[in-house]
Amino acid sequence: MDTRALSTVSSDASIEQVVDIIRRDGGVIIADFVSPATLKSLTDELDSYLKVTPCGVDPYFAGTQTRRVARIIGRSDTAVEVALHPLFLGTARQILQTPTHVWVGSDRIEMAPDIQLSITQAIQIGPGQGLQPLHRDDATSLWRHPQYGREARLQMMLAISDFTEENGATRVIPGSHQWDDERMPTQEETVAAQMKAGSALLWIGSVYHGGGANTTDSPRTGLTMAYDLAFLRLEENHFLSIPVERVRQLPGAMQRLLGWSASSTLLGWVEIDGQMRDPQELLGMPAFSEPGKGF
Repeated sequence: MDTRALSTVSSDASIEQVVDIIRRDGGVIIADFVSPATLKSLTDELDSYLKVTPCGVDPYFAGTQTRRVARIIGRSDTAVEVALHPLFLGTARQILQTPTHVWVGSDRIEMAPDIQLSITQAIQIGPGQGLQPLHRDDATSLWRHPQYGREARLQMMLAISDFTEENGATRVIPGSHQWDDERMPTQEETVAAQMKAGSALLWIGSVYHGGGANTTDSPRTGLTMAYDLAFLRLEENHFLSIPVERVRQLPGAMQRLLGWSASSTLLGWVEIDGQMRDPQELLGMPAFSEPGKGF
């Protein structure tokens, strides 16, 4: 069958334009998503971890010729800037924060769900790595299609090196976000998200995709991040993987996106002095990070 190719827009595209394309195709490529200086900084920071990380042992999904490094926000200042990129964050908010309403007694209250940074991972596909099985990323939350009426995730893959058909560019099935859960994806329906280093692929969690096969002699490196609805469990456990001392150094917006906040629906509160309080308050309490002490 004919498969629609992925569209590419420039980094000065509006959030509305990006959202429209994603809602139509399921994903879009943003050319020159980060500057050359940001790309170099990321490359240097990530290489220091990737070069000492062994390849995986899972021959089916993670890959035995693929290196994966997580805890990126705890390890890279530049990655924090990428996570807060206005086009990435703005698109995530517009797609995921679909408003709804709830009744509290006789009050009909309009609300929109919060979002959270669910996963950060540098992925380096080495020579000889085969195709990754096609999957939907929202399967981590057992999301069903189409009956929930809202998306669960917006994901980004930033090309640290060039992504080509031959070196393992992410493979995507445009339009597959409109499929129900009975339709099986096939590799013949995929297209390669070919892009230059510094460009990024944005796609929603209901799109079938997978890592490509690397038939070259050089690795393909990318940085992936995803924003999820905040009422879903984080894919990566930031609370254990990022020390509180590092969290305190981050911008307040990043702290909240890592889960250090109470949502508008009160998810995530902590008890402080008998009161339901926002976790942001804990970040100002020195005793919180001292062994053997509570708050």
